[in-house]
Amino acid sequence: MDIHQTALAHFEKLTPRRYQNMIAYFHTPKNIWEAKLKDLIQTKVEPSIIEEYIKWRNKTNIEKILSNLEQDKIKVVHLGDPEYPYFLSEIFDPPQTLFFKGTLPGAEEYTISIVGTRKYTTYGKQVTEHFADKLSRESLTIVSGLALGIDTIAHTSAVKNNNKTVAVLGSGLSDEFIYPRCNFNLSKKIIETGGTLISEYPPDFKATLYSFPARNRIIAGLSRAVLITEAPIKSGALITGRSAIDYNREVFIVPHPIFSAQGEGNNHFIKNGATPVTDPQEILDELGIKNKIQENKKTNLPITEIEGKILGLLSKEPKHIDQIAKETNSNSSQINTSLAMLEIKNLIKNIGNMMFIKN
Repeated sequence: MDIHQTALAHFEKLTPRRYQNMIAYFHTPKNIWEAKLKDLIQTKVEPSIIEEYIKWRNKTNIEKILSNLEQDKIKVVHLGDPEYPYFLSEIFDPPQTLFFKGTLPGAEEYTISIVGTRKYTTYGKQVTEHFADKLSRESLTIVSGLALGIDTIAHTSAVKNNNKTVAVLGSGLSDEFIYPRCNFNLSKKIIETGGTLISEYPPDFKATLYSFPARNRIIAGLSRAVLITEAPIKSGALITGRSAIDYNREVFIVPHPIFSAQGEGNNHFIKNGATPVTDPQEILDELGIKNKIQENKKTNLPITEIEGKILGLLSKEPKHIDQIAKETNSNSSQINTSLAMLEIKNLIKNIGNMMFIKN
């Protein structure tokens, strides 16, 4: 770890472009750190930023920075280090420094981003769980942004399978700054299951409106492919998709009904050449990944008459328990018992709000 580059990464206004301008002139992070004002103003960095940098540097202690990182169990990797994520290093604007907790994905890992809207529909939740569950069980590393909605569903599916998932944050990684706060416990579980929290921002950085679009390029850059499961036309997930195209990554899209406002961005991408997918196996085939899952052995538990009726009614389209009871002519006790047994037999799935699908 270059201690001077690590310290410079704590100056929030030192963007990748400004850093490149400085390093082109001074050649090393140490020289930047020790440079005098008369030399700093010779770079292409704005004079106002130079003035802020000088003031910040004069009150900043490198040893204190390193001590805080150790205390928070935050690790650092720089562009050019062997540990720096290979695929991210290939993009045209990679972060010079990454802060992370956990284990960074290796070059041999199959990483796929699953992204979408914060305000998801039942359909969006269902397809995200379907794809994230299957892909994570195939040992693909799920990458997303820890945001509410589709991101949370994708991370949670991987964690449930005890598989690695990578969360790229638009905030710092100190516990009190992880955002959104309601996903703090999820961030802990991500680390516990071998995953990673990543940020290009210093540990005490508060999330801002600009930090989320910026982190989307990292989500795309870390991944071999991007899957958008549900996104309206102005969704930030589409920024990730466009970045993936710029980085020559595969972009997969789940189709949506033509009148779905929440899926308008998906259908727009499909019309512009992205690959539509309706089954996780299509992604595995496209990426050339051999299916690793052994089919579950069929249960020896018998199927009752009412359970058979329920299975005949259900499909991948969600159906409410009241409708199931009505169509099978069953009372509440019978239907609750039968649905519970079918879940135990792994033949149906409760997707929430008392809605069921065939598994």
